[in-house]
Amino acid sequence: MAIVTYFLGDCPGCGGKEQFGNIDVRGTYILRGCSVCRYKEQVPLPPIQKKILYLDQFFLSHAFRGAEELFVEAAERIMELASQQVLSVPYSSIHEDETHQWERYADLLDFIKSTSRGHEFSPAYDVESIQLEKAFEAWLASKPAAYIRENRDAFDDDIHIWESYFRIEVGRYLGDVELIRDSKEKSVEGLVGLFKEWRQSATSFEDDVLSEHKGAVNGYWQMFGHYQKRLAQGDLNALIDSPVKSMIVKRLFNRFPDDVPEDQRLGKVAEFLTSEHFRQTPYQDLSSRIFAGLKAMVKEGAYTNRQNALKNLSGFFFDVQHIATYAPYCDAIIVDKPMGHLVARQDVAISNRYDVRVFSRNNWDEMLSWFDELEASITLEHKQALANAYPGVLR
Repeated sequence: MAIVTYFLGDCPGCGGKEQFGNIDVRGTYILRGCSVCRYKEQVPLPPIQKKILYLDQFFLSHAFRGAEELFVEAAERIMELASQQVLSVPYSSIHEDETHQWERYADLLDFIKSTSRGHEFSPAYDVESIQLEKAFEAWLASKPAAYIRENRDAFDDDIHIWESYFRIEVGRYLGDVELIRDSKEKSVEGLVGLFKEWRQSATSFEDDVLSEHKGAVNGYWQMFGHYQKRLAQGDLNALIDSPVKSMIVKRLFNRFPDDVPEDQRLGKVAEFLTSEHFRQTPYQDLSSRIFAGLKAMVKEGAYTNRQNALKNLSGFFFDVQHIATYAPYCDAIIVDKPMGHLVARQDVAISNRYDVRVFSRNNWDEMLSWFDELEASITLEHKQALANAYPGVLR
């Protein structure tokens, strides 16, 4: 006896009238059964390969407010394509951190999770750590520096499966909301405060990229040093409440083979962090290029008005983290206009470097055409599988 979600007819096992139907979809097959006996059967579903779309907070908040038809209609198209199993729009830990800055955060977060249909990226700190550890292993083995991206870098579960009727939400640790909000405001003010100095700088784009890499490495060492200092002072809470990034150096330290003496390991970690292997990890590559691209725009005359700069860049740090972490694993991303301009620059070259399409208000029609292409790609076999697995999905 089972809980039947969609009744399809009489049971082949016991003959019960209108008692047989779909129980659930289990990734690669439909599980069917009877509500009065133990009869069950599995109906195989064809393999699928969904396109992965990243929606930034700009798009989601506009769609949630519902004030602009442009965003509402686009969100409806996205949800329809997702229900047709040709598109996936996962949410992330960064979405959650950013959403909790809102007064109506619970409603907005529910909207984001509904739009994602329960699909999640791995937490941002895990993606960054996985990339570094993979690059470190390649460096130790003297393999090429070019980073090999895999879906498992950014997803704990398989995206390319037919969705269940049900989803289970697991709670996640959330950072200190007030601290994040305060840090966000101070970070943007500090960023804009650098613009005068940037305009007088004669450094090249590649110089600025290398400077960003060095800044990231210094950040890892500083946080690791603070962690070590707390432990040396007997503060065992450091094992529990230290920032995740303070563990990066330690995790690399622990990945050496046993035959590498411990007194040599930190020196070798330092070598790796100045290597091309480190610089070619997607997160480091993209975040450095985006910041260097912003610096280039400022040198070229952008953001001369301080108040406009503060407004247009208010979500900049979240956006960079979003894009640098997840864009390399997506087929397309939707961002706001300023970020769309920035990542489309030839020196940033996100589309060329990671084969990801970038949509914003700058090229909205291209995004709608892409949606049309996805819908047109649905085969007759796929349509039949949809009809079997999700009665009523196709209009």
